[in-house]
Amino acid sequence: MNDLALLGIGLLTGVTTVLFGFGGGFVAVPVVVWANAALGADAIRVATATSALVMLVNAGFATAVTPRRVLSALRGSGTLLLLLAVGATAGALATRHAPAGQAHWGFVAYVAVTIVDLLLRPGFLRRRGPAEESGEAQAEQTRTGQAGAVRAVPRALPAVLGAPIGAVAAFLGVGGSVMTVPALRRAGHPMRVATALANPLTLAIALPATALSLTGTDTGSVAGPTPLHLVGLVDLRAAGALLAGALPVIAVLRRRPPRIPDRTYAWAYLALLGVVEFAMLCAG
Repeated sequence: MNDLALLGIGLLTGVTTVLFGFGGGFVAVPVVVWANAALGADAIRVATATSALVMLVNAGFATAVTPRRVLSALRGSGTLLLLLAVGATAGALATRHAPAGQAHWGFVAYVAVTIVDLLLRPGFLRRRGPAEESGEAQAEQTRTGQAGAVRAVPRALPAVLGAPIGAVAAFLGVGGSVMTVPALRRAGHPMRVATALANPLTLAIALPATALSLTGTDTGSVAGPTPLHLVGLVDLRAAGALLAGALPVIAVLRRRPPRIPDRTYAWAYLALLGVVEFAMLCAG
């Protein structure tokens, strides 16, 4: 896969970062697997490591340009962020020691389970209460037939979820948004806010995972001579091309976000998971 193709796919990762909270992991993993097909089974190791770097930069930039009023929904989530980082460290270490095929098919299985869960369990496509269409984290809902307005305050994510989310996300290279976006939505946030909040949570996961991946030159590194474009387990050529395409898109879409009905937004998120699942099956 040449640099021009990677640049074009980078544009897509910018869109998924802003609209779906995917800092690049779900797009980057199958793409980097294809780009490094010559590495055989080790391609998935390189893909998850490269994905972590792409997610770190994309999620960091997206967080920096997100309105403070939206990020305020994470106030008091220090313990959650810390446990996400701890779990991510464990997951990244596990990737370096696990059989290469385990991460690939783990990725496929996890996305499949997530798709089924979002389709069947209420709270994501089918809201439990009146639909929230506002794009604000602390939205006011006015219920007709009642005196005054009822303020619906979304719940915070339990800190205990941090370690398992971080571990699974780093092991599979998915950044955590596939877990945090549904959880945030079920906690009462509309899709626009849930996807925006997924970026700072992804940042907590991607930072330790990237640090370990860049030094992944011992057990779990690729077999045979190390290709020149690899630093540790990170494909810097692919990461650079993906980021060059993604960052300008993130800047534009954060300033002029498209207005998407909340239910349509949720279905689009689910459809993207289906596309990624198909891509990983083809890459297998």
